[in-house]
Amino acid sequence: MRLFAIMLIALPLPASAFTARNGMEARQVNQTDIAVPFENGRLTTEYWCAAGDLARQQLQKSVSARIWRASPKPRSSGEGITFTLDETRKAEGAGLSQFGSGQRDGSMSIGRAVTAYCDPIIPDL
Repeated sequence: MRLFAIMLIALPLPASAFTARNGMEARQVNQTDIAVPFENGRLTTEYWCAAGDLARQQLQKSVSARIWRASPKPRSSGEGITFTLDETRKAEGAGLSQFGSGQRDGSMSIGRAVTAYCDPIIPDL
């Protein structure tokens, strides 16, 4: 019985979900990838928020670190989006449209993903 209990403790458990500032959930898939599951009625920018917030808070990445979309466009109905911190894993042509100055590689900084796309949850009064 004791051996069985030790075996259960030693087994890897699935990563727990992280709740971003906008209320969406995100999960760390591996060292570089973040999955944000589908949520009906959410904008693409809200997925960027969730991935950026997880990278900033849980992975403790710098606000200047870059994040790319790893899931190709278009995504199927009911499908979430995977993001990556590794430029070699990015999906070509899957970033957000960018205007003005900055990198044109489909990425954005983690700081921008959070500050520009994370709307705080305002409770009903």
